[in-house]
Amino acid sequence: MDIGVPKETRARERRVGLTPSGVQTLVHHGHRVWVETGAGERSGYPDQEYSAAGATIAYGRQEVLVRAALVASVFAPEPREFADLPSGQTIFAFWALPSARRDDLDVLRERGVTAIGVEAMEDAQGRSPIMRAMSEIAGPIAVTVGAGLLLNAFGGKGILLGGAPGVPPAHFVVVGAGTLGRTAARIASELGANVMLLDRDVERLRDALRETGHRVETLVSTPPNLEKALSFADVALCAVAEHGRRAPIVVTREMLRKMRPRSVLMDLSIDMGGCCETSRPTEFPDPVYEAEGIRHFCVPNLPSIASRSSTLAWTNVSLPWLLEIASLGAEAAIARSSELSAATYLWRGRVAMPSLAEAFRLPCEPLPQADRG
Repeated sequence: MDIGVPKETRARERRVGLTPSGVQTLVHHGHRVWVETGAGERSGYPDQEYSAAGATIAYGRQEVLVRAALVASVFAPEPREFADLPSGQTIFAFWALPSARRDDLDVLRERGVTAIGVEAMEDAQGRSPIMRAMSEIAGPIAVTVGAGLLLNAFGGKGILLGGAPGVPPAHFVVVGAGTLGRTAARIASELGANVMLLDRDVERLRDALRETGHRVETLVSTPPNLEKALSFADVALCAVAEHGRRAPIVVTREMLRKMRPRSVLMDLSIDMGGCCETSRPTEFPDPVYEAEGIRHFCVPNLPSIASRSSTLAWTNVSLPWLLEIASLGAEAAIARSSELSAATYLWRGRVAMPSLAEAFRLPCEPLPQADRG
């Protein structure tokens, strides 16, 4: 199968859909991979490494998109490119189609595109494999950034995250015990911070205690408990999400007013709208603003600032599914894989995901089934 790896076009996106080693694996299995020139530069992978891995370097984005039967990218092509996509093409990427414009969705349907949204993938335990991998990258980044924002040189209160002999550590509050929150809580506790983790789900809190060796305190996330925890936080990291929906607002402006002045609030739910009433997207090199006396850090797509590590993690998780699609064909791969079928928004242009059908009031058609014969 011809597989295309285009250069990402989203602003501040530095990742790429496959590492050279991922390309080499696909080539080894008999597939041809087209990589747009410069696609891996921002992740530290030059064209020469892709060529050495067996890829064909394409010197135009259109060539990659037109030649490929399967596109492997971080984000899907831009809406302006939809009309030029080959009929029947399969695209494995972040799509978020329920929030798309109806006109753009109609173009994809007309082109007969199969759209597999990595954000909607779920395994048998209800976990999102690629999102989990990205959260495992974002958690340590957030702790590193949060520790820096406490220092005077970066406008902070002059507090060392882990303290020192005779010097108390910072209070690090994490709201949301998903993968990102648990990872951040574990890293912060290992660095010596006094960590409080809140979530509505007691089972998640139990998991967090096991993962951290009971080095963190836990609280059920109710408004009174959240308000109390925030009142003594030096850093509050918010990682609240609802699968496939906008993040709920859990931190109100009134709660912020009870926090210590110049404390740091990191809203890592900002990709899904943010979970703090005062949050708005920010970006480097000026990622912090102040509201109600609290310093806000709300940078979307945080894994992209560790693009090489993130690309490697992305490839590790996505490659088995890409190989399955390339080797079996999209129809057989989707029929055999519950993860791929859960993530298929469009199948040859037909709406296959109930949430997408509901969002646009369109009929939802069944996906192909595996041959049981």
